Amino acid sequence: MRKIAVINQKGGSGKTTTVVNTGVVLARTGRKVLLIDLDPQAHTTIHLGLEPPSVNNSAYEVLVGKLPIQQALATTQEKGLFLLPSKIELASAEIELVTTVGREAVLRDALKNLRQHFDYIIVDCPPSLGLLTLNALTAMREVLIPIQAEFFALEGLTKLLQTIEIVQQRINRDLAITGVLITMYDERKNICRDVARKVKEHFKDKVFRTRIRENVRLAEAPSFGKAILDFAPSSHGSEDYQKLTREIIRQEEHV
Repeated sequence: MRKIAVINQKGGSGKTTTVVNTGVVLARTGRKVLLIDLDPQAHTTIHLGLEPPSVNNSAYEVLVGKLPIQQALATTQEKGLFLLPSKIELASAEIELVTTVGREAVLRDALKNLRQHFDYIIVDCPPSLGLLTLNALTAMREVLIPIQAEFFALEGLTKLLQTIEIVQQRINRDLAITGVLITMYDERKNICRDVARKVKEHFKDKVFRTRIRENVRLAEAPSFGKAILDFAPSSHGSEDYQKLTREIIRQEEHV
């Protein structure tokens, strides 16, 4: 089972879009996939067609110990794709867990009790480096970092990498960055090419060959509760996420 945290504390980097569309493509290859929405904004939950106010059982109940994780999982319209949904109450979980012993490992412990087998667990982390993100880094083995191809893209990245390194050293020795994804890319723009070059210089072979091109259809799809494969199957966004998912699967050949 591959366990991947999709993380960037900078908003607008394409985290949720990557989590949802990669999850859908993986499910359509016959893999069983669990998406975990750890963002109180609940964007992954909304993208998959659920309304957070109507969600009763969510990541919040699991993290504060009110519910075992298997009782909080929701099915989706996609066969083989399951969701641990989010809602706004998740924002208070960080406060409620402050006095909990081992608070950074609550999600990891919850997943140990998961009776269902999944080929992939993918976590949509919140745009911050707080306790929710720490839980994701403690529970997962891999980190995927989406980076938007724009001027401030690399700002704050040093802090993110420091956080990952601290978790590796103190809590989760298995954690590793296995992919850096450039999003909102436009080959015609100098800034996009410049950011891509700098990212490649820093992360080298960790950078995916696939780049997610700027695509208005990708931005429109969440409001319809659909993945890009269903919303605009012939779009650049659909093509790019299918290519990215094939790259992710190919990584398994080198393990």
